[in-house]
Amino acid sequence: MTQAWKKSDWRAKPRVQMPDYLDSAALNAVEAQLAKYPPLVFAGEARRLKKQLGLASEGKAFLLQGGDCAESFAEFSADNIRDTFRVMLQMAVVLTYGAKVPVVKVGRMAGQFAKPRSAPTEVINGEEFASYRGDIINGFEATQESRIPDPNRMLQAYTQAAASLNLLRAFSTGGFADIHRVHSWTLGFAEHDKAERYRELSNRISDALDFMQAAGVDSSTAHQLSQVDFYTSHESLLLEYEEALCRVDSISGQPVAGSGHMIWIGDRTRQPDGAHVEFARGVLNPIGLKCGPTTTADDLKVLMAKLNPENEAGRLTLIARFGAGKVGDNLPRLIKAVQEEGAKVLWSCDPMHGNTIKAASGYKTRPFDSVLREVREFFAIHAAEGTVPGGVHFEMTGKDVTECTGGLRDVTDEDLSDRYHTACDPRLNASQSLELAFLVAEELSKTREAERRIAM
Repeated sequence: MTQAWKKSDWRAKPRVQMPDYLDSAALNAVEAQLAKYPPLVFAGEARRLKKQLGLASEGKAFLLQGGDCAESFAEFSADNIRDTFRVMLQMAVVLTYGAKVPVVKVGRMAGQFAKPRSAPTEVINGEEFASYRGDIINGFEATQESRIPDPNRMLQAYTQAAASLNLLRAFSTGGFADIHRVHSWTLGFAEHDKAERYRELSNRISDALDFMQAAGVDSSTAHQLSQVDFYTSHESLLLEYEEALCRVDSISGQPVAGSGHMIWIGDRTRQPDGAHVEFARGVLNPIGLKCGPTTTADDLKVLMAKLNPENEAGRLTLIARFGAGKVGDNLPRLIKAVQEEGAKVLWSCDPMHGNTIKAASGYKTRPFDSVLREVREFFAIHAAEGTVPGGVHFEMTGKDVTECTGGLRDVTDEDLSDRYHTACDPRLNASQSLELAFLVAEELSKTREAERRIAM
């Protein structure tokens, strides 16, 4: 896979959605500094994630990938990390209990700082500015100076990512994620039907744990119940940052992206001969590839061959993002392309990015009904095609935001201004995330039941 590949080869390829830094000396200095820093993740962790994703591609596990649309320097806090992690645990419990399969938990965290934009500039209050591209590149403030790309922001992003990973590892192994604490994860959760369903599920899990303890659980099983594997991921958009943190695995001799366990290529940067594909093809990490309505079968075949030439299970996740009502027009033709190549891929559903609209109030939002509809369509197509719906990929936060309309709390257009905190795209709040988890669990249960009937 990596023969004759160097981590700087992307520099000779066409680049899109990346900043042009004005001070090349400052950029070189930052890259040199980052290259001296320890990697944020390690090859063994990436290999373990790849193995688990391979199981998900076969229907023996399920990928739950979620987190911020774009991590913020200003919003960074231990409480925000804890709350998002807790919601991910809640969702994983719902999916595991309902679908009876292990859940692979991957956060859009500790690296999701850069965002592609639809235009290089934007107009704010009648004045034109360079577009905000994420805190790792430029500032959100509407000033000309703030919008100038600053390479030193990469150093702050690294520091924040390292601190986030440190806390996530502590939460994962230090007792917070212990399944015996399943009731405590409801703290701060709103009162509504889905919250009550979660409490009922928590009671059933607690009863089962009490029975296991009474029956005598060995120490190895108890250890497994007290901690979780939690991985990080982000869009590998800013390649100067990615290259600087790329390392060679001492065991296999293969390059590994040290910036996150899993990286993905966006729908705007998936050019087969482009810089982003060139970088991703050479690292051993699991790779995600966003597939939108403009993804052609021919391009997908070329991309699969480039990104996963050895056809390794768990290496490549295809993240479908078409929009509600468009899944049936697009997903079957891409499934056919995969089948024609005999490619091993994990199919995941991103029901967020194809359902973004501008509300009458002027806020960018996503109707929650459209999000749920796309998930249902994703599962229905896979059921019809006899293929495996292996995961979901969504933007969410543990904060009580009002950014996506609808849900059990019925967020309206008028409510958007109450707690609209995102710097880029609207996210699901904790309540909407849990509602989505119950829907996915129901769909997975249908899939498992259909499989059992076929086996009979």
